[in-house]
Amino acid sequence: MNAVTAFEPFPSAEAQLRAAAPHALVATARRLLAERVGAQEVTLLLADYGLNVLQPVSHLPHTSIPVPAHDSPAGSAFLTQKPVVEVLREPAGHLVHLPITVRGDRLGVLCVRLPAGSADPDTVLRLGDFATALGHEVATAGRDTDLYLQARRTRRLTLAAEMQWQLLPGRGCAREEFVIGAHLEPAYAIGGDNFDWSTSADHLVLTVTDGMGQGIDASLLTSLAVGALRNARRAGIGLADQACLADQAVYAQYGGKVYASTLLLHFDLATGTVHAVDAGSPQLFRQRDGRTERIELEAQLPLGMFEETLYVEQTFQVEPGDRLIAVSTGVHGTRSTAGDLFGEQALRQILGATRPAQPHETARAVVAGLIEHYGSRELVSDAAVVCLDWHGRRT
Repeated sequence: MNAVTAFEPFPSAEAQLRAAAPHALVATARRLLAERVGAQEVTLLLADYGLNVLQPVSHLPHTSIPVPAHDSPAGSAFLTQKPVVEVLREPAGHLVHLPITVRGDRLGVLCVRLPAGSADPDTVLRLGDFATALGHEVATAGRDTDLYLQARRTRRLTLAAEMQWQLLPGRGCAREEFVIGAHLEPAYAIGGDNFDWSTSADHLVLTVTDGMGQGIDASLLTSLAVGALRNARRAGIGLADQACLADQAVYAQYGGKVYASTLLLHFDLATGTVHAVDAGSPQLFRQRDGRTERIELEAQLPLGMFEETLYVEQTFQVEPGDRLIAVSTGVHGTRSTAGDLFGEQALRQILGATRPAQPHETARAVVAGLIEHYGSRELVSDAAVVCLDWHGRRT
């Protein structure tokens, strides 16, 4: 019986992945795939914080040569979220690149080298299921080991950036009703910018927060604001009152000396009704029927600027096919080294050019355009972009 026909169902493989020690997932995957499909080589690549390269997971602190995230077969699998099969000549065989995504959050790529003639569609499909199972275990293992977080780094994070990345829910989320893709820069030195979301059976709450200042001071401020918003949200409190309680928490700590600009959005998944509170400077755009428009919300005070500020919700409607893009001040307010404002026109051009792309790539492209405009590889101001495609609920 050859390797393909001997391929066993993957539930037992999933059980063995779950039973593996957190640091031993890659070794376990190699063993399982060698037994089941005759895999000759298995490599786990994780996207780095800046989404520029895919980093091999190996024995730290040393790692193998990174793979480009946008110009390589593995990068193509990562960007398109589809398997890519390379034909190898010497020795003959196939190298299958499988995207690893957990509930819409793109983690990286699993590369599996197979003997010649083994990469039939059924095997590739099963390998895709295996890659997904491995991704879930990698995400869970992050609670108990630093291996996978360390492997993502091309260089050391600042302390402020370490705090911010730990605060984030991920870089993407997908459900029947919506797909979210988000990006932060400067990835290795981010300070006060943050995005957050939470879904339930019937609702999605999405926030974009820009803490005043830079570095560790901005990170501490944003951590307090996001923690207060989460605390209020998890208590079942309405959107406007979530803002009120977070405002009180920030003011009580800082006395109005610093504040956090925040955009709060609450989506009804069944109807597409969105409740919004614009507490500061993040801006929101909508693409519909080939047009890009800014959603004008009533500008209210940032969180923590004054004591016991009252916030008011507004509503608007999203329709299937809509795309929403939220950007922090570091995007729409950044100037180039010559003093030119990035501005709404440049943002609209990028959004128009990336409309066919997935939300993850649109968010990354906006930041890439911002970096090009700024004229330096490293931004001085934090920049956060969240892109949401709305599909609506099937009736």
